[in-house]
Amino acid sequence: MSARTTPPWPLVALFTAGYLAPYLLPTTVGRLDAGLPLSATQAGSIGSALLLSSAAAGFVLASRVDRLGPRRVARAGLLIAAVGYGTAALTTTVPVVVVGALAGGFGSGTATTVAATGIAAQRDPHRASTLGLLGVSALAGAVYLTVPHLGPGHGFPLLAIALVALLVWPATNRLNTNAPAGTNGTTATATATATATARTSTHRPYPRAGLVLAGTMLLWSLAQNSLWGVSGRIGTAQAGLSEVTVGAVFAIALGAGLLGVIGAGALGPRLGRALPIGAGTAVIACCIAVSAAADDLTSFAAGEIAWNTVYPIVLSHLIGLAATMDPRGRWAVLVGSASSLGTACGPLAGSLLSASAGYPAMGRVLALGLLVIAAPMTAVALHTSGRRILPSTVLRTHAARALTTRTPAGRARTPHTVAVRTHPAPEHPVVEIALDGIPAQRTAYDTAGPRQAAAPGPGPG
Repeated sequence: MSARTTPPWPLVALFTAGYLAPYLLPTTVGRLDAGLPLSATQAGSIGSALLLSSAAAGFVLASRVDRLGPRRVARAGLLIAAVGYGTAALTTTVPVVVVGALAGGFGSGTATTVAATGIAAQRDPHRASTLGLLGVSALAGAVYLTVPHLGPGHGFPLLAIALVALLVWPATNRLNTNAPAGTNGTTATATATATATARTSTHRPYPRAGLVLAGTMLLWSLAQNSLWGVSGRIGTAQAGLSEVTVGAVFAIALGAGLLGVIGAGALGPRLGRALPIGAGTAVIACCIAVSAAADDLTSFAAGEIAWNTVYPIVLSHLIGLAATMDPRGRWAVLVGSASSLGTACGPLAGSLLSASAGYPAMGRVLALGLLVIAAPMTAVALHTSGRRILPSTVLRTHAARALTTRTPAGRARTPHTVAVRTHPAPEHPVVEIALDGIPAQRTAYDTAGPRQAAAPGPGPG
């Protein structure tokens, strides 16, 4: 069985368990507000604290997963998540709920960190992250359809996250293998060797691009979750819908997200990463503005469904981009932690913006911010993919002139060393190519002299 047909299911399961809390954020915050003596802003603050704790786990464990062992770290995270969320769900004492939410968030972040580190070592990290998003979208959609029928109370979403953490526990038995999941035979040996070599390096590739991606990812996630954290209240308070109707809209939206994830997985890297990230972020900005201004079922459903269809496509490419920047997974973990930090600040930022300016104005502010950060995110995708800045015809002309020079006697000679820059990025070294050429007489070339060889030929470069 090839690597293409053997997905890394343990990592996909960990990814699903770690990402479920952010996906259930609207119903979690809404039920905290309705089921406990808390204001909307206070409930949003608890949601932010939960996700902030998740981000902290990523920053703390980013470079320690290999040393501590993926299996040990994953099991500790799942156990902490199950105990923390379970405790918060089974009590109505606000301080205990807060502590349980913080502990659960740290456990979710730990599981996500292990998953991100392992996915970065895969031969196809985009496929692994796409499968993870597919799993978490399907699971969150099922929860949104089920929870409204279980009765009131703040604990049901939290119990769902705790239960998933316990169900994922057996998958950790397959961690700590010699080769990344999804490889076997000669491929497994080669992949393990390449991964081990990459992991021995302390140098982090693409330092500037990685920092730009982490910073913009923080703002990108902040904008997404500022609206996502208050989407439930937009549906009930502004659009006048019931909780059951809002839950159904969210489930349909997440179902549309499944189609988006499947489409992203089918396309893979065929469109590159720059186009899905840049254009997709611009589309998301428009969807956020529509959803925030919704005042009836039609506009609310249209904005949420369109937004949730495009969001996982862009997110899968961002996760894949971070994973391919460093085989050790350090950028994947740090960018993911920056995303969690933005996600953590989202509910509080959305609550404050909507309380001070209203939901439509909040949507316009968030949409404008997304349009601004789309440019540097696209630039990082272009830079790390090795796209040339000069047209290929210009590069061919300079290469041909460097390979063939003229001597005073009119003879052609080939230089012994030619410096060729393989990428426009400053992080890539200059490659020295040794050419042992023998001086040749002009007549040896017949009618095709060196001057013709210097001109660029037709066709793609």
